[in-house]
Amino acid sequence: MQVSVETTSQIERRVTFQVPAAEVDEAVEARLKDTAKNIRLNGFRKGRVPMSVVRQRYGRGVRDEVVGELMRERYVRAITEQNLNPAGFPSIEPKVDEEGKDLEFVASLEIYPEIELASIEGTEVERPVVEVSDADLEEMIETLRKQNASWEEVDRAAEEGDQVKLDFQGFLGDEPFEGGSAEGHELVLGSGNFIPGFEEQLVGAQAGEEKEIKVTFPEDYQAEHLAGQEATFKVKVHAVKGQVLPEIDDEFIKRFGVEDGDIEKFRAEVKKNMAREAKQAVDNRIKQQVLEALKKANDVPVPQALVQQETDTLKRQAAQQFGLGEDFDVSQLPNELFSEQAKGRVQVGLLLAEVIKQGELDASDDEIRAKVEELAEQYQEPQQVIDYYMGNDQLKTQVKSAILEEKAVDKLLQQATVKNVEMSYQQALAAAQQQGEQAEEGEEEANS
Repeated sequence: MQVSVETTSQIERRVTFQVPAAEVDEAVEARLKDTAKNIRLNGFRKGRVPMSVVRQRYGRGVRDEVVGELMRERYVRAITEQNLNPAGFPSIEPKVDEEGKDLEFVASLEIYPEIELASIEGTEVERPVVEVSDADLEEMIETLRKQNASWEEVDRAAEEGDQVKLDFQGFLGDEPFEGGSAEGHELVLGSGNFIPGFEEQLVGAQAGEEKEIKVTFPEDYQAEHLAGQEATFKVKVHAVKGQVLPEIDDEFIKRFGVEDGDIEKFRAEVKKNMAREAKQAVDNRIKQQVLEALKKANDVPVPQALVQQETDTLKRQAAQQFGLGEDFDVSQLPNELFSEQAKGRVQVGLLLAEVIKQGELDASDDEIRAKVEELAEQYQEPQQVIDYYMGNDQLKTQVKSAILEEKAVDKLLQQATVKNVEMSYQQALAAAQQQGEQAEEGEEEANS
């Protein structure tokens, strides 16, 4: 077999193969003889069909089968011998496939890029310093009360924060539009769940009142036929309900896993969870800064095959998030919605893999178990979570990957200049979220 490798780009290779005709024809002849032993044709006993008839009827199909196997086998052998590291599956195209002639075919493939990591030295990374204060704790407990609040009808005009039960129908001009009506809908005023201006015009409404509400749909509204349009909603208010916050008693406290209803244990547990959340926010903010610096310092080519794999993963996640069902065909979702995010993820993954490789980073079983125990603290039955994770090789591999990523970020952080910045609990959470959104926007701009 003759093999030649052509470099068509930094990450693309074109491999040309030539297999001697005798080798191919011998393999085809041997397969035809095996086929002849088992076929039945009218007028012939099993295994007694003349080879001329076998070749005429089965020759092309058998040759296609043999050639397909040869191409796959020679491709696998060649990438090993040529030290190629393919990213995804190749495109294999036969060029010459005729009896008596050497078999020629070409495999086009992408390979993983060779990365020479550039340092992020000189990058300034802000490390938030966060302390959960008593005021933060009180605010969180109040939030938990609101999340567990009930609603009671009130005999007064609706105020912001109230829940109104209403029927509504939307019109463009004099014509109702599809999806613009509902009956018995419950809406919390000030929640921002409706079109801007809708909820504000319901403040002051009374049960039994009918109103006309005029709004303008945002220019970027998801339904294109409504974007930027002025609309009128005819509304009937059936009830106004005020929020009733639960008392911080034994029953309330037990909802959060403190079975004896001890308020000090409850406060300590809430504060512990807040501290964990703050740490995650701080770690995520540092991580985003480090990864952004890593990408800027290392502009590596990204194999399209890997981008497509990650795009498909994001599609499946989106379908699951929006409850589209297991049978939903994710190919219906346009690649363009996910490809830029996917490209950014692949780029970061390639760079982190190189950091891990060069740093010879690893995670022991003890480290994996410690991380699982840390994750399990968030659940009411932590031991069950630990047993579940430790008994599942796939989940353990995911945890190991997370640990290696953390170690890689820590190693990169040693190259940067770290500046401590004091932040409140709420500021830290908001900053981490904002930075994550900015990072996604930056990926889109960089890749557009």
